[in-house]
Amino acid sequence: MKLIRGLTQIPPLPQGSVVTLGNFDGVHLGHQAVLRQAAEGARRLAVPLVVVIFEPLPREFFNPTAPVARLTRLRERVAFMAALGLVDYLLVLPFNYALAQMPAAVFMQRVLGSALRARHCVIGDDFRFGAGRQGDLALLRDWGSAQGMTVEAANSFLFAGERVSSTRIRAHLAQRDVVGAAHLLGRPFTLCGRVIHGDKRGRLLGFPTANVALQRRLSPLRGVFVVRVLLADGGRFVGVANVGTRPTVAGTDARLEVHVFDFSRDVYGELLQVEFLHPLRDEQKFNSLNALTAQIFEDAARARAWLACNPANSA
Repeated sequence: MKLIRGLTQIPPLPQGSVVTLGNFDGVHLGHQAVLRQAAEGARRLAVPLVVVIFEPLPREFFNPTAPVARLTRLRERVAFMAALGLVDYLLVLPFNYALAQMPAAVFMQRVLGSALRARHCVIGDDFRFGAGRQGDLALLRDWGSAQGMTVEAANSFLFAGERVSSTRIRAHLAQRDVVGAAHLLGRPFTLCGRVIHGDKRGRLLGFPTANVALQRRLSPLRGVFVVRVLLADGGRFVGVANVGTRPTVAGTDARLEVHVFDFSRDVYGELLQVEFLHPLRDEQKFNSLNALTAQIFEDAARARAWLACNPANSA
């Protein structure tokens, strides 16, 4: 899969392409079904599959003071899509004022027509595009029929009788239901980031942690969890992690702090993937550092006990 940033970087597509568009936040089972549907169209026409996504998310652009609890940052969306092995080109369009004000007709002509030479397009029946959200499935079909482009509505993907959606996954995570979220994602919920220097308080408490930079305004998850940690070199470990603001020490910014069991390597600056396997408790404020320390060791003991009873989730 090749990552393309902006229309000017699109390579020649002499035979045209199949295109699907959307936010794809989470790259969950519903998104994966859309990608398989589009990939089948690309295989049938023997042309590349181009996926168009937006950064930032349109909701973030229009409501900058109301941050979205993202399931995936751009880096994670790219990685999860690449891992599927279905996408030839991932086109990231910067969602800015110019794109927000672009009429739907101009968007279709400039992006789908001139740039991508789309022969077939797959979109959800609720997807909107163009200034004022004037573009929809019906408009795209009308335009496509005049341009020789076919348009197909994406099939909804159901789990337990309900449509899989990013909103539904966020609702699970808000309740610390990482198992329910994993069912809809098709994999454990994951937070990724580089290990940064923290205040070393965990080490002083006898419980060293790796502080992972979240680089997001709002985390969809908060609390203490059993986790699996994946390193860039392929190493896999288990441990316990806290996502939150650390109220006991008057913290303000959301952090991901991970204690990896039986691990002493220096990983500062490395990229970690942290998979959330099982909830232990909500984040809480303790009256003293001694009380916090006692709870931390209890959390670790409970995490080890859960892993012993669930060996398939071990590293």
